[in-house]
Amino acid sequence: MSGSLSCTAEENPFCSRRIRPGAMPYLFPPGQSAQDLVAVLRRADWWGEIIGPHGSGKSALLAACTAVLDQAGRPTRLVALHDGQRRLPPGLTDDRQLAPSTVVMVDGYEQLSWWSRWRLKGRCRRGGLGLLVTAHRTVGLPRIAQTAPSLELAERIVAQLTADRRPPVDSGSIRECYARHRGNLREVLFDLYDLTEQHLSRTETQPRRGVSH
Repeated sequence: MSGSLSCTAEENPFCSRRIRPGAMPYLFPPGQSAQDLVAVLRRADWWGEIIGPHGSGKSALLAACTAVLDQAGRPTRLVALHDGQRRLPPGLTDDRQLAPSTVVMVDGYEQLSWWSRWRLKGRCRRGGLGLLVTAHRTVGLPRIAQTAPSLELAERIVAQLTADRRPPVDSGSIRECYARHRGNLREVLFDLYDLTEQHLSRTETQPRRGVSH
């Protein structure tokens, strides 16, 4: 990825401010919603897993559930794990740190050690807390949702991000990026950021009509 993902003066529609989890709403399949997913989680006693491959929208789906859980009287505590982080943040397993009925959300749950998972589950059971996690494969919790990338979904995301502008992104470019990254939607958006930056750079260096040099 050659671009820095920072927003330029003309605001690259694929910059990090626009595509980070929570900034870009999760695009549910027709007929499905965050309310449906939270209803499934409720039936599972507020414990569940969201599984799917890299870049398939798991983090965005967690973010989409937050407001609905708040409305249901279940505040959330999000823990996002990165780069093989095997321990929970200090205080998370302390009984005094979380209000009753909190749903603990762990993004990247499979990175935790067996001991950290055991401690977290014990804390949630003692306090009557919910537990909603993301992972690439099942971790033994009730299946709440499974994310799967598709070319159609990639095209919908691009259309949403570029609704108020028309960068040089055609369906052929999206298909090429999608195939190159084997469906990893996050990497697709990174590539489209670079393509748009290249276009903006060329545009800035082109002489304006009617201006002599």
